[in-house]
Amino acid sequence: MKIIIEIPDNEATFGMKVLKSLSFIKNAKPMSIAGIELWNELKEATEQVRQHKQGKVKLKSAQELLDEL
Repeated sequence: MKIIIEIPDNEATFGMKVLKSLSFIKNAKPMSIAGIELWNELKEATEQVRQHKQGKVKLKSAQELLDEL
């Protein structure tokens, strides 16, 4: 299982030491800025799809997106 934990910058060094000291943690590494941006964009897109399925928002069709280009 993968889990994302948000740690304040001023506590990141200590937080990473704690995570790496736990025997059941396989891999603990900070995300890059690009990775964080991608993660946030994917969360937003997922939320938009969820709202669309609930009928709360209308998403553009593929044709509408292509017409914008």
